Amino acid sequence: MGIPVLIIGKSGTGKTTSLRNCVGNSRFGLIKAINKPLPFRGEIPSIHTDDYSKITTALANSKAPSMVIDDAGYLITNYFMRNHSAKGQGNAVFSLYNTLADNFWNLVQFISDRLPADKIVYIIMHEDTNEFGEIKPKTIGKLLDEKICLEGMFTIVLRCVIENGEHRFITQYNEGAVSKSPMGMFDALAIDNDLLEVDNSIRKYYNT
Repeated sequence: MGIPVLIIGKSGTGKTTSLRNCVGNSRFGLIKAINKPLPFRGEIPSIHTDDYSKITTALANSKAPSMVIDDAGYLITNYFMRNHSAKGQGNAVFSLYNTLADNFWNLVQFISDRLPADKIVYIIMHEDTNEFGEIKPKTIGKLLDEKICLEGMFTIVLRCVIENGEHRFITQYNEGAVSKSPMGMFDALAIDNDLLEVDNSIRKYYNT
């Protein structure tokens, strides 16, 4: 059973930058849904794809036990943009949203059910605020949100924020924003947004 971890945040709050200390560490691999440069010096072994089958193959075959899917929200957006014009209206639109939900749900289930116990997969997404003021992962519209509660599929959800000029991860529910982690995994509500240290803490907690 692999461990999926969700990371959310606004643009510029340090989601991708949290990988900065993973450079040169063979424990990490990167899957880019959007092919853009890293916001720091150095490289992390990576591939660029938004094809779910290629992603699951890469996760299964990678020797790196800690994998990151960056800009994962674009797995949903890109599929939608390529297909919505051809779907027309009515039932066809509902079918498209069903496919969007199925694809993402199947990805998280693959991580949880098909990967080994020492494999951690970090899924990085933008955040959005709904009509109730709740801050959640950004998807495409209410139809998708009604079909799948993304954050409910994860035991660990971290939110990137900037506090007093410092980039931080929020580890528990705070100010209407979904964040959560097992009791005792992290020693504070707000921690440094260092994915290497997060990975160390998760592995220590689960003894992987």
